[in-house]
Amino acid sequence: MGGSRQDRAQSETVRVTVTIRPERQGDEPAIRHVHAEAFRSREAPADEPPEVGLVDGLRRSAAWIPELSMVAVVDDAVVGHVVTTRAHVEGDPALVLGPIGVLPSHQGAGVGSALMEATIEVADHIGEPLIVLLGSTDYYPRFGFVPAAAIGIIAPHPEWGDNLQALPLHAYHPFAGPVRFPPPFDEL
Repeated sequence: MGGSRQDRAQSETVRVTVTIRPERQGDEPAIRHVHAEAFRSREAPADEPPEVGLVDGLRRSAAWIPELSMVAVVDDAVVGHVVTTRAHVEGDPALVLGPIGVLPSHQGAGVGSALMEATIEVADHIGEPLIVLLGSTDYYPRFGFVPAAAIGIIAPHPEWGDNLQALPLHAYHPFAGPVRFPPPFDEL
């Protein structure tokens, strides 16, 4: 993806200009802050959410794809982050999206949608065949995700059910089997 992508996001009372760009060296503290705030538990607010360590682990792993670690910037501040890393379905390459986080102060303003759209666009542009994720069946279908089982992708944990979702991209050719997430996901 050349340059940065500009999106206008609007909620009932907030209008912001969001720039989506690949993560740069030095963004790591802001990315950690985004995930810490986005996933902070009400029951244990002092505890670091596991998503913070997951992003750190993914960054150190062979699954890391630099151009698919993207930040959302508003007024020169990182307010959102999404990472998409290498996964496999049997011998075929795939991507796993997540975590995706947005600072609570910017949730509901279209930042997450802008991150999703940019990630899908870049993954498709670089010739990736498939994105899988574990997430809300109410939110992700708006981006074209379907239950992974519907296209023969098997969850590593049966209890994930329809929350394991998949999005075939232009380079997709039908393949099926169990999806293997990068090792840092096993540490959750």
